[in-house]
Amino acid sequence: MRHTLPLAPQFYVTAPQTCPYLDGRRERKLFTALQGEHANTLNNTLSKQGFRRSQNVLYRPSCADCSACLSARIAVKGFAPSKSQKRTLKRNAALTREATSPWATEEQYELFRRYLDSRHADGGMADMDVFEFAAMIEETPVKSRIIEYWDRTNPEGHELIATCLTDVLDDGLSMVYSFYDPDRTRHSLGTYIILDHIRIAKEAGLPYVYLGYWVPGSNKMGYKANFSALEIFRGGEWQALGEVQDYSADTHPLSVDPIAEQVARISLPDTRAPKD
Repeated sequence: MRHTLPLAPQFYVTAPQTCPYLDGRRERKLFTALQGEHANTLNNTLSKQGFRRSQNVLYRPSCADCSACLSARIAVKGFAPSKSQKRTLKRNAALTREATSPWATEEQYELFRRYLDSRHADGGMADMDVFEFAAMIEETPVKSRIIEYWDRTNPEGHELIATCLTDVLDDGLSMVYSFYDPDRTRHSLGTYIILDHIRIAKEAGLPYVYLGYWVPGSNKMGYKANFSALEIFRGGEWQALGEVQDYSADTHPLSVDPIAEQVARISLPDTRAPKD
């Protein structure tokens, strides 16, 4: 007997835990499994509704009294780099890019550990070992790539200085997770990775680069507002960011709709087989 996964995904909610972005907050996520033959289709559909992928799970913030986290993407056609971003591109012009299948390497893990120890030593991923790192990179049921950036000017040998795990959606690139050499602060590598992904998307004719969540009031996530043509998913639709000061990170008990209403408004792909 052939067993198939249900076409309609089941949604769940995590237990509240400490928010990694805003002090004194509790975060909660709405999530569903990403698996089976329709995984790519589901990833494409839910990414357009503010969801993000982590291995074989799609999730979206669903906190009880806070709606500060907003999914963000760059509209490639309307993007124009700022003066400082142009300098960042020029400063990193000697780097070479390699795009490969999602396969973890020792060089990646070494760079990942240096990045975490320097930038996120108290974060939720701080204790991730090499096996968990490999799972993060390799356990993907969708079309994904590892984008590596190498410094080949070092006479002592080629050096991996930045890496990004990237999903290829039907309308853009989704930057799942990136990390880089924490000692090269003047190179603004985090900004450079985003700028290069905009370039890749433009070359591929893809209209968007998905950045994850923009969080007003968060030092960790506020940098995304520095990119022009930024759109955020708010009120069930994508809209131009507008003025940053118009957004609030204040809590309110009615700021988030009940889970049942949130799930009811999620559009799901039609994965039924066509009739003959």
